[in-house]
Amino acid sequence: MRHTLAVLVQNQPGVLARVAGLFSRRGFNIESISVGTTEMPGVSRMTLVAQADEDELEQLTKQLHKLIDVLKISDITQDESVDRELALIKINAEPGNRTEVLQVVDIFRGKIVDVGDRSLIAEVTGATDKVEAMIQLLRPYGIKELVRTGKVAMVRGSKSIA
Repeated sequence: MRHTLAVLVQNQPGVLARVAGLFSRRGFNIESISVGTTEMPGVSRMTLVAQADEDELEQLTKQLHKLIDVLKISDITQDESVDRELALIKINAEPGNRTEVLQVVDIFRGKIVDVGDRSLIAEVTGATDKVEAMIQLLRPYGIKELVRTGKVAMVRGSKSIA
């Protein structure tokens, strides 16, 4: 099963490497990771997405808790949450197909953030499925370059990881 973990860590050099190394040593692939500072000084939040069964997740969580920089871990997979991802997509956009590309971007409420003679850069934000769907529809036009942030997620309502 794919799990989404929200992990609060001390904002120190090397913390990301230690967390990623733990996953690697245990043979788990991190499908998505996003890290940024929080409202709390000196604390960062990681949103990690990884494939694991319940026993494997329990072991990962126990190992993460042993890392001195890890403050709190919450599996938010089953919680009602808001999640988003950002992608920038550079697409071949010749004069003959530019209108079609613009229509696809518009359908997904994306934005064109750069225009070149033969390419466009589109920005799309939304749930991972939405981002993936737009990418698949743009593939036939030729994707020159693609970058994605990874998922960020927050539990709905008054519940908080902090």
